[in-house]
Amino acid sequence: MSRTLAERRVGSTTMISFVGAAAAPLMVVAALTSTAWAVTGFVGIPVVFLLIGAVLMLFAVGYTAMSRHVTNAGALYSYVTHGLGRPVGVGAAFIALIAYNGLQVGLYGALGVIGSELIAARLGVTVSWWILALVSWAAVAALGVLRIDINGRVLTLLLAAECAIILVADIVMIANPASGSVSFETLAPSNLATLAIGAPIVVTATAFVGFEAPTVYAEEARDPRRTVPLATFTALLVIAALYALSSWALTVNFGPDGIVAASQEQGPELLFNAVAAQLGGPAGDIARILLLTSIFAGLLSFHNTVARYSFALGREQVLPSVLGLTSRRSGSPKVGSVVQSSIGLVVLVLFAATGLDPMVHLFFTLGTGGGLGVLTLLAGTSISVVVFFARRRTAGASIPTMIAAVLSSLLLCTGVGLALSNMDVLLGVPPGTPVTWAIPALYVVALAVGVLWGLRMRRRSPDAYTLIGRGALAELGPVRD
Repeated sequence: MSRTLAERRVGSTTMISFVGAAAAPLMVVAALTSTAWAVTGFVGIPVVFLLIGAVLMLFAVGYTAMSRHVTNAGALYSYVTHGLGRPVGVGAAFIALIAYNGLQVGLYGALGVIGSELIAARLGVTVSWWILALVSWAAVAALGVLRIDINGRVLTLLLAAECAIILVADIVMIANPASGSVSFETLAPSNLATLAIGAPIVVTATAFVGFEAPTVYAEEARDPRRTVPLATFTALLVIAALYALSSWALTVNFGPDGIVAASQEQGPELLFNAVAAQLGGPAGDIARILLLTSIFAGLLSFHNTVARYSFALGREQVLPSVLGLTSRRSGSPKVGSVVQSSIGLVVLVLFAATGLDPMVHLFFTLGTGGGLGVLTLLAGTSISVVVFFARRRTAGASIPTMIAAVLSSLLLCTGVGLALSNMDVLLGVPPGTPVTWAIPALYVVALAVGVLWGLRMRRRSPDAYTLIGRGALAELGPVRD
């Protein structure tokens, strides 16, 4: 076992694949967009995707500027540490662990249910959702301890396949408009001028979770100063454009006046029915199969992210140092990966044993909770970027970079506020349901516990305290005056 990640194994293409896989574009286009229309009744979802993409571009300006000064597999946690101090950074780390675990484990519910329904419909065979979830769990667990570039090749192949089917679907839908002519109504900026914009913004923002992943792999990048910014901006541009294009294509095919009703009637089958209607039933089934590979790719990507967060916290002695061990052969965070797989297995066994609804309680609840946690981390990171460069003027942040960071801080904090006020919409539950306040409360507790833990380390383990946020430099030991 070693205590360092493999260096120079991740290039721009691999890094973009991890980002794209975490975003799971086919799942977003097939499931999230139809849910957004069905739940909110807001037809302008395509232009909202462009709005969210623009806001995150502002965030990425300061985020990537700071990446030139901070290289750490702890990513968002380490940025908060350098900007707002070690105790708050530890609190951010605990939020990150809960959020990314929720996102990763929640996807097992979606894969199991969608896969079992597809097998039953096409083969007439009944397979329990948890069996398919366990098969995918075993595959993710095995791949998670292999070399990062092997994971990257798998994700690149899966991502290319799902993007290809999305683009084919977009072409055939645009070529067959509902009214006989292509309408651009849902792309009009005027759609944003409504007081009811909060819920659509919150729902669509969750589609971008994962774009922040490049900094997680910075230590393993061939050229982090170049690769991280390139992968971040490229992935954001591609994701935002793909989401906007595909959701607009759906409105063209079903009509701006018919898209909400069609979404409420057909749900996630909306895209597949459109593909089958234009290209035949087999094409729709291929798209459904690729949806499963899209979810699997997201599982693998988030697994790698959580494993590296655990590794970073173990290396810096915030969590047990054994988590900071890596495989000498693959350079992967082996212990962190095994721990993450163990958490996933425990959750799957609990859900299978208790009979809880895997789609409602596992996928929607954990996934939505995870999305809220990441959005909160992005807001905190954006504020940290402003503070970091304000305190270190010699770091060289330009005025446009500072303006972008300040604007993104304001916009992302507004986004967190909108999310909190629309938790019932996000979770699909009546207002006042306990889960709508329990999830935010969990993150408040995680932040408080993390801050207290950081302060405890400062008092009782001052040497370990100085390692927080140092990344690979933590291996050199505590800072000595």
